Amino acid sequence: MREALEYAFVWALLSGFAVLPRGLALRVGAWVGGLAWLALPGLRRTGLRNLEMAFPEMPAADREKLLRRLYRHLGWQLAEFCRMPRYTPENTRTLIRYEGLEHYLAARERGQGVLIVTGHLGAWELSSFWHSLMGYPMTMVIRRLDNPRVDRLVNRIRCLHGNRVVHKDDFARGLLAAMRRGDTVGILMDTNMTPPQGVFVPFFGLEACTASGLARVALRTGAAVLPGFLVWEQPEQRYVLRFGPEIALLKTGDDERDIVENTARFTAAIEESVRRYPDQWLWVHRRWKTRPPGGAPIY
Repeated sequence: MREALEYAFVWALLSGFAVLPRGLALRVGAWVGGLAWLALPGLRRTGLRNLEMAFPEMPAADREKLLRRLYRHLGWQLAEFCRMPRYTPENTRTLIRYEGLEHYLAARERGQGVLIVTGHLGAWELSSFWHSLMGYPMTMVIRRLDNPRVDRLVNRIRCLHGNRVVHKDDFARGLLAAMRRGDTVGILMDTNMTPPQGVFVPFFGLEACTASGLARVALRTGAAVLPGFLVWEQPEQRYVLRFGPEIALLKTGDDERDIVENTARFTAAIEESVRRYPDQWLWVHRRWKTRPPGGAPIY
């Protein structure tokens, strides 16, 4: 019964946002984000704690304002996801543009697969969806949702234009198969991990346990690795899907050293974009939950 009710709620949410004009849908989404700010104090505390660690020089009042903007942005992304089935190349022409597409195309031309370093920044769900809509389907590494019916519904939307999903519990096999096909795979690698799947690398000057699988696969397959994020550019009033130059891999022959160093390089690329758009990153995630041996708890 609970699964059925959850599915009905998600379906109603998708349908409700989909029928609204986009401007109104975003305003409703922003209202939902504001409601979440009030209703979820635990997430609010986590967000403020993370911002305190990442930007210790920033006044507390400014950190709170930044986090409030994030909640508004998350509400927007809820509305965008619900509206994605209605998007076409024509009706998104003025809503989204590319920057650095040549970096992606050059990496794809090598034929050894492309690994996109990305994270919970900007419109991450819309990112892969729009890229596939423009003729570049990709594979996404995701976590299964607890409700199987909702999981299928969400993945059906994600994959409307040729995208594929690989679940984290089948990560290694799915990723290697995708590289053999020369596919593009997007990996959200800005979440807390635990050893041995994660290694400790700097993120905002603090050791963060980070997934090392991308580095392992890149070193094994020769796939190109480059950062990619879809962010909202306020001056333009539209999104920009930005691909950066390929990230050079360290290859010394010392596997463990190379894995840690390359994971640090990927994480630095994420941090660079988060610093540029700090009100669009998911600060409410307990990114530094796993501590190095002997490290004091942060949360």
